[in-house]
Amino acid sequence: MDPSSPVPDLAVLQEAISSGDPSRAMPALAGLRTLQEEQATPLLLLGLEQTTFMIRSIASAGLGVKRSEAGWQALEAVLEGDEDANVRAEAANALVSYGVERAWPLLYAAFERDRQWLVRCSILSALAEQPAIAMDWLLELAQLAIADGDGTVRVGGAEVLGRVVREGDGSQASQARQFLQGLQADADHRVVAAALDGLQG
Repeated sequence: MDPSSPVPDLAVLQEAISSGDPSRAMPALAGLRTLQEEQATPLLLLGLEQTTFMIRSIASAGLGVKRSEAGWQALEAVLEGDEDANVRAEAANALVSYGVERAWPLLYAAFERDRQWLVRCSILSALAEQPAIAMDWLLELAQLAIADGDGTVRVGGAEVLGRVVREGDGSQASQARQFLQGLQADADHRVVAAALDGLQG
């Protein structure tokens, strides 16, 4: 913590977050980044209890930065049960920050279960950005993505397949190429463009 910055008053922050007023709660949640995990976590969890989805989104993102076991469990519950896709998407992003090995089973299950395009795209991009993720996992995820009815999700799947073409072993790259070749007949021109890009990889 910067010694020159004032120490936040936890009671004031708690009151602002629990007010449910986004103009007060959101700056208070943003201010938690100067706190230690053990101080920030209860306030972030309080943010998840608020009715305004923007407050819950910021609290979810914060739990990905201030990581704790309580935060993981809360994010898991959000991913499975929050009514707002924005919040579920933010929770998916935050869970990846706890480590791809731990997050993978949860995020794969969420991808299968949750048909909302925003959530699916967030899971795709969060996992595709992980340098150490297994190519087999990306291949599994991409297969689900390219079968989606939403073109944006299929674009994400095609981009993931492009990475498998570049970085996978012979068998993985060959499978990814086959899927990309099939996507060249997609009705959405964005998907076709992403497939062509992937095949050039």
